[in-house]
Amino acid sequence: MPTFWNQRFASEEYIYGTEPNAYFKQVIDGLKPGRLLLPGAGEGRDAMYAATLGWEVHAFDQSTEGRRKALLLAGMKNVHITYEIADAAHFACRGELYDLVALVFIHFEPVLRERFHRQLINCLQPGGLLLAEAFHKKQLGNSSGGPKDPDMLVTAEMLASDFSGLAILENHEMQIVLNEGTHHIGPAEVVRFLGHKL
Repeated sequence: MPTFWNQRFASEEYIYGTEPNAYFKQVIDGLKPGRLLLPGAGEGRDAMYAATLGWEVHAFDQSTEGRRKALLLAGMKNVHITYEIADAAHFACRGELYDLVALVFIHFEPVLRERFHRQLINCLQPGGLLLAEAFHKKQLGNSSGGPKDPDMLVTAEMLASDFSGLAILENHEMQIVLNEGTHHIGPAEVVRFLGHKL
């Protein structure tokens, strides 16, 4: 899988754009800056945006090409992000706690998805938030991005189960129009989730 993403991110073009994900921006714009964990940070658009708002950003991804472009983007904006190369299958928080964990279009096969999602709850401070936007199972009919394997797509019910340790603030299945670079563009079926750790 790192090979796939390295090939996808190898061009100088930011294939998902350089502007933050709309749902991520909507949520983070209303929060006091703190510590942010961004798994699957890709080319760094959300990491860079959070850093410009004053967040302490800890990001990771499998892709060295994604990291290269993310650090380049942060440099252009004159902000600092911490970005590690790591695999979600072997991820552990190692005692760090975060005010916000954000998952933006991160998809896994079911066993890893459930295990990883539950691990992320342990990464949150009491009072911390977890945000997720993911493609819904109905996304298979659209050409606006996402996995072509239905087992890697989600429903609101699945996220509610994965994050059952959180108080759910939002968990909506909806159709949106994506305009994120060249690889996320057009009508899309998504789930938007926001949970709070008590």
